[in-house]
Amino acid sequence: MALNASTTLPYDVRTVTDTFASEEFLRSVSEHVGGALVSVTVDGDTTAAFVLTAVRTLPTDRLPEMAKKFVGSSLTVTQTENWAAPAADGSREASVDLSVGGVPLKVSAMQRLVAVAEGTRVDVDGSVSSSIPFLGDKIAKSAEPMIGKALTIQAAQAGKWIESR
Repeated sequence: MALNASTTLPYDVRTVTDTFASEEFLRSVSEHVGGALVSVTVDGDTTAAFVLTAVRTLPTDRLPEMAKKFVGSSLTVTQTENWAAPAADGSREASVDLSVGGVPLKVSAMQRLVAVAEGTRVDVDGSVSSSIPFLGDKIAKSAEPMIGKALTIQAAQAGKWIESR
């Protein structure tokens, strides 16, 4: 299933990058959706290429009943972002992979922070897949809107979080 989201924030790419890599911000977003940040690691300096790995627990109360039967009341989601060094105009790009503990669901996406006159446009393009025989497409199809919404929430929360600093 295809995954696409785009949001523009009135801040420069460096500020948005630092926000997306902030443990405090990641904790805030996790709690905003009723989950918890278990751990976060940033390997490298955010002014160059770096890798961010965040592990969260998330509630399953918004999942379809069919999915809840498989996963229970919460999920452990590991998000790994491989960020490239900034381009000449400051724009950034990261390959993003999400895996869900105990569930054969995989999310692969490309996130771009594009420098625009208004600030930074955050674009996410990717796909959601599941390898469960016969049910994989249904599970991926039901997960896609929620994952897209989660990515949109992250960008919206980034704007609010930066404003509050």
